Amino acid sequence: MDCLREIEGKQAHDPIFIDKMNKSSKRCVCVPGPLIVGAGPSGLAVAACLKERGVPITVIERSNCVASLWQLKTYDRLRLHLPKQFCELPLMGFPTEFPTYPTKQQFVDYLEKYADKFDIRPRFNETVSHAEFDRVIGFWRVRTVGPKVEEKEYVCRWLVVATGENAEAVVPNIEGMGEFEGDIRHTSLYSSGEEFRGKRVLVVGCGNSGMEVCLDLCNHSAKPSVVVRDTVHVLPKEMLGKSTFGLSMWLLKWLPMRVVDGLLLIVSRMMLGDTAKLGFERPQLGPLELKTVSGKTPVLDVGTLARIKSGDIKVLSITFHSFALSGSYVLDESLPLVTVSNNFIGCFSYPGPILFFLLKV
Repeated sequence: MDCLREIEGKQAHDPIFIDKMNKSSKRCVCVPGPLIVGAGPSGLAVAACLKERGVPITVIERSNCVASLWQLKTYDRLRLHLPKQFCELPLMGFPTEFPTYPTKQQFVDYLEKYADKFDIRPRFNETVSHAEFDRVIGFWRVRTVGPKVEEKEYVCRWLVVATGENAEAVVPNIEGMGEFEGDIRHTSLYSSGEEFRGKRVLVVGCGNSGMEVCLDLCNHSAKPSVVVRDTVHVLPKEMLGKSTFGLSMWLLKWLPMRVVDGLLLIVSRMMLGDTAKLGFERPQLGPLELKTVSGKTPVLDVGTLARIKSGDIKVLSITFHSFALSGSYVLDESLPLVTVSNNFIGCFSYPGPILFFLLKV
């Protein structure tokens, strides 16, 4: 292989490289093409496109399946929030019989068939512990740890990080957590409201996942309250018979972003009413401009606002800083669950010539 011959050449002429390799007790694997970290939608899409062009690829995945975040860390009622035509991967569309908004299981099935079609065989259960670009040899050195703590070092010219935007759950350190006798759970560990029938639940965060978890709890006869910690844009999922996202993308072809934002907010006000009266103050920037500037995604309403208006969900506009007292709302041990939503970070934060492929659906 060209990659192997190049490394052998460096070994023959570079004593520093030889010394580094001799000192390493890890199994060294030469990757002839790009090394792709992550077997989610982004990683699969990059792998398929490269393979179609005859580029050999190696995919490593820390979990035991493709699309692990979708399979292992999402709630049961989840559907794509955007129409399927905006979420399909390159070179293979969704089955025509799929609904406009595929279910979680349908999306997982689609991704597994996608991997099979393009013969993408990730190396599962390998977690990246370190990655750095070795400027002496001109290659990336990527260390991984397996399930039995065995170590490998991959040597590659190109590194593709496809770990996604929501790779790691973050639970903030809130005063009193250790003494709280109820359950504290991140939304990545929430599956269904069935286990909370008739119980009180506090949801901290009003993003898309927090709002949908509230609705799911209501549908299972729980008694949820949601903490609104910041301003937020809540938009209808569809406007004028079209998806809000699709309509926005079409309007942006012809109109400036601020004009499109204004139109979205006018239609939202007509359809949803004044969300500020429900406890959801809107930011100063419009939804599209805010997404562009800060990355903050607007909430697409899937029915939660109707349950708030009916009184089934309580909205608490408070600063949640303690399990003893937050504003005027006292949290006591009769709350069986506190769910923390919308706190994630990506897996990687490495400098150097690294390629980021992120796909959020």
